[in-house]
Amino acid sequence: MDMGLHGRIALVTGADSGIGWSTARLLIEEGCRVVISDKDQAALDAAAAKLPGRPLAIAADVTSAEQLKRLRDRVHHELGEIDILVQSAGITGAQGRFDQIDEQGWRDTLEVDLMGPVLLTQAFLPDLRRGWGRIVYVVSEDAVQPYSDELPYCAAKAGVLSMAKGLSRSYASEGLLVNCVSPAFIHTPMTDAMMRKRSEELGVSFDEAVQSFLAEERPYMELGRRGEPDEVANVILFLCSDRASFVNGADYRVDSGSVATIA
Repeated sequence: MDMGLHGRIALVTGADSGIGWSTARLLIEEGCRVVISDKDQAALDAAAAKLPGRPLAIAADVTSAEQLKRLRDRVHHELGEIDILVQSAGITGAQGRFDQIDEQGWRDTLEVDLMGPVLLTQAFLPDLRRGWGRIVYVVSEDAVQPYSDELPYCAAKAGVLSMAKGLSRSYASEGLLVNCVSPAFIHTPMTDAMMRKRSEELGVSFDEAVQSFLAEERPYMELGRRGEPDEVANVILFLCSDRASFVNGADYRVDSGSVATIA
């Protein structure tokens, strides 16, 4: 199926692994010229080496407006203005009950997971207002179904979801479509780290930690497993494409049913 993406320029953040890396691969396979970005240049170079055609890999911290400006300038110099922005960079952030998380834990999480998308969008929005553009934010089930042990992350993702809806109303008349994808418990380095910590705390194997987490913390994930990055990336690819030309301001859940409401 032709997705209408040949020759489009795409920037994917958080792309040294997981959902971001898988999204970059699918975009390249559809004929996009892709830039991948994350904080660590060595990790990015290794990730780029595993992708078709070795895409441009440029390290940048999404919490730094200055680094994002340099990223934008280099992308413009190497390839031109982008058509597609996929924001996948993020952290789990401070965890624990509300009374156990201090001010700095909140600030550090919000800085990456909320202000990162804000600053990235500010840097590249002019590129995307040229008659055809796509922004896809990787949010989370936590945006609409918060969990008591990771409220900073939940609040940040809810903020991005709200920002995306507002942006979708502001710029659709200029050809820019803005949407979100909300995964739940995907097989990524982030959830690997969560499960290693859980296995140590419970004194069980990694696989037992995964299964107990599913049973106790995510009972509505009806498929009974972690999702794979490609299963999220395929939805992102659709939202980036001409096939999604009438989709705007939406949040696509890729969560095995984890969110327990239809709202």
